[in-house]
Amino acid sequence: MTTLTESSAAGIEDRREAQQNLMIALDVDGTLVDHDGHMSAPVRDAAQAVVAAGHEVMIATGRSLNATLPIIEQIGLERGYAVCCNGGVTLRLDPGLPNGYDIIHKATFDPGPALRALRKRLPAAKYALEDADGNFLSTERFQDASFGVEAIGVDFQTMLEATAVRVVVFSAENTPEEFNEAIQHIGLAGVTYSVGWTAWLDIAAAGVTKASALENLRSRLGVDPAATVAIGDGRNDIEMLAWAGRGVAMGQAPEEVVAAADEVTKSVYDDGAAHVLRGLL
Repeated sequence: MTTLTESSAAGIEDRREAQQNLMIALDVDGTLVDHDGHMSAPVRDAAQAVVAAGHEVMIATGRSLNATLPIIEQIGLERGYAVCCNGGVTLRLDPGLPNGYDIIHKATFDPGPALRALRKRLPAAKYALEDADGNFLSTERFQDASFGVEAIGVDFQTMLEATAVRVVVFSAENTPEEFNEAIQHIGLAGVTYSVGWTAWLDIAAAGVTKASALENLRSRLGVDPAATVAIGDGRNDIEMLAWAGRGVAMGQAPEEVVAAADEVTKSVYDDGAAHVLRGLL
């Protein structure tokens, strides 16, 4: 006969095993860090705790590789996976590797058609492109922290001829509404794109999103779809939040992002991600 003590211990172990099977995808900007790039101590501690608990924790960000690595280090993630460039690049993390990681997937595309269409409609916009080798090419001395490397100034024709992993378009001359209207008028084809908080556009290969990259990893790891959790705040998180068994939108997220989620937590300035992560422990 099983005693009460043994039964309780078995139940606790079952719950622990179930928790360890969770796959947790974390956006960075607006989720783990605020819009000044600062990660609060409660968020950092909660993220480190879920990593230490044995969950499959992974960053899923629009940032490029070199801008993602400091966040990976901050939350103490040494093994596992990370998704960069809105799904364009997937990393396998392992401290035994020369750089602590290797790239296991990279989705490239021809940026020419999208760039030509955008240039015609938004002539004053600034353009940047991450090529297949991880270099950033830019016009108008365009630089952003999400690139992770110093962009190389090039002419527009050089960008048209490159093979891209990620294209970024920013317009200081247009309001976000004008920018959105222009993009909708163009009707970009053959790529996947998402509009940011301002007049900012991120472009990836057709069908490539954070969700598509995460689904590949979920299948690789054999995680049950119901055991997936995602936290994010931006329009580039919409597919990821819909994909997750439990999609959590940050408190400051736009309405369309909230609509894709199962629940809403506090804002990034109130450590919303920490509240969710502590609840998984």
